[in-house]
Amino acid sequence: MMKTSLYITLLLGLSATHLHAKPPQQKSTPKATLEVQKSAALPAHLTTRLAWRKFPQPKYKNEDLNQQNRAAIVRIYADETGKISQATIQESTGLKKLDDALLQAVRTAEIQPTYVEDTAVPTIGFQSFNLRFQDNQHEDCQFDFQSKQWLAQQQQQKVQFKYRSQPQLNLSAEDLKNHSRKLKFQFKVNKHGEVKRVKLTQGSGQYALDQQVLAAVKAAQVDVPRQFWLYKKSKLKDEIYFDLNTCDAQEQS
Repeated sequence: MMKTSLYITLLLGLSATHLHAKPPQQKSTPKATLEVQKSAALPAHLTTRLAWRKFPQPKYKNEDLNQQNRAAIVRIYADETGKISQATIQESTGLKKLDDALLQAVRTAEIQPTYVEDTAVPTIGFQSFNLRFQDNQHEDCQFDFQSKQWLAQQQQQKVQFKYRSQPQLNLSAEDLKNHSRKLKFQFKVNKHGEVKRVKLTQGSGQYALDQQVLAAVKAAQVDVPRQFWLYKKSKLKDEIYFDLNTCDAQEQS
């Protein structure tokens, strides 16, 4: 009888210990880790038109084209931050040296991140390149960022806003496809002068050229008078004209 009572008491003691024991604590998963896991679970976004944050700038010489126009299509894979992690030749220029120059330029470029349901996802896209052979005409003609606002700013005229420095842009007559081109665009800036939401209001007719100009604007910083901050972010407008006649003037001078 005493042994039976002792056994029952022992069982009750173990049950009480189990009931009062604290449940094991589950480690919380950091929010950043959850976002990465969610992003990894979503498929990559496929597009034929990439929005560039930093446009590829292939480095080559006119003679590298071997006396004729060249074209290529590059397949691009970018991670959820917009950085290029893979680049392969989909359609070749026919010259390995040129293909390698295109791949090198693409790998150092960046695209705008793609969002699906407010989550950044990887992007798979294609970028075409058309490289035109110049028969010495306009071969050395270069264009930088000389927009309407920038020129007025340099001439000390009254302007709606001021670029803190000249946006970085380096184009050739080849980029213009031997035609003068004009673009109009608008953009918003935050209170720190950082450019946000650039929108093209009049294209040049050349998608690659448009993307290079927009990328230059996105990387710029501006100063805006205080009155533009009364109600909302500043919406600013500018335009730029690339005139091939200036190349002729340079050659004659």
